Amino acid sequence: MFVIAGVSGNTGSVVVDTLLAKGKKVRVIVRDAKKGEPFRARGAEVAVASLEDVPALTAALQGAEGAYFLQPPDVTATNFLAGRIAFADAVARAIDASGIPHVVFLSSIGAHRPDGTGVIVSLYNAEQRLVQTQAKVTFVRAAYFVENWAGSLAAAAATGKLPTFIEADRKLPMIATRDIGSVAAQALLEGPPAEHVQIIALEAPRAYSPRDVAEAAARALGRPVEADFAPAEAIEPAFQSFGMSADVARHMRGMYAGINGEVVRWAGAGERHVRGTTELDTVVRALLPST
Repeated sequence: MFVIAGVSGNTGSVVVDTLLAKGKKVRVIVRDAKKGEPFRARGAEVAVASLEDVPALTAALQGAEGAYFLQPPDVTATNFLAGRIAFADAVARAIDASGIPHVVFLSSIGAHRPDGTGVIVSLYNAEQRLVQTQAKVTFVRAAYFVENWAGSLAAAAATGKLPTFIEADRKLPMIATRDIGSVAAQALLEGPPAEHVQIIALEAPRAYSPRDVAEAAARALGRPVEADFAPAEAIEPAFQSFGMSADVARHMRGMYAGINGEVVRWAGAGERHVRGTTELDTVVRALLPST
């Protein structure tokens, strides 16, 4: 039995699909029972629990050989890091109370750093808490999600300009979320690592720049698309206009500063590097509204 959280998202859904396709028993965690019904219809068990509810989460984990977790978004938080610390502590306490032997956790490139990475610091904090549990832990430190470009690609389709807070020619590791789900599922199937902690550094077949993303969009649309770099001063107002709190927007600015300053990078030691198989063009074509 494998327990999967975040099943309505891009990565958790792939984990579930992969495990069910291999005939494995799966228990999905949902906050709303109705969201669990499609999975129940496919043969999965459904546990209704909040990831911050330690008793309910403990019950959901009991009897399982492995679980997949990710940090849920909380874009309106007024104290983002404190909230994420509380979340990681609740998950860690449920892990220990349930006795589950292996946990796969979606983390990020740069999560080895305690500062200088904006929102990614929350994943540093989560890693530090989860390694204190009795379970063996696999951290999937994923590169920048290609799917993060969805909003910019919608703008590119309409205007021919791809908005970006990353310098146009700065190449950085990226990854498709379908590859994250596949690698996480494989880690569960492989079982607990030999060591207490295993770290997988996951990226696409090659690094890409915003200009590469714009060129992929141009190929899909059949017309020119330019990368349109915006200054750091525009980051916080932009994200607040999308509904993020001032605190989260500030941490987003910190992340982009870390990317452009090459602070957000691989640890260089202790990480097992894995390459995904999904090419940039495949994801960009799927994300564009008119293709």
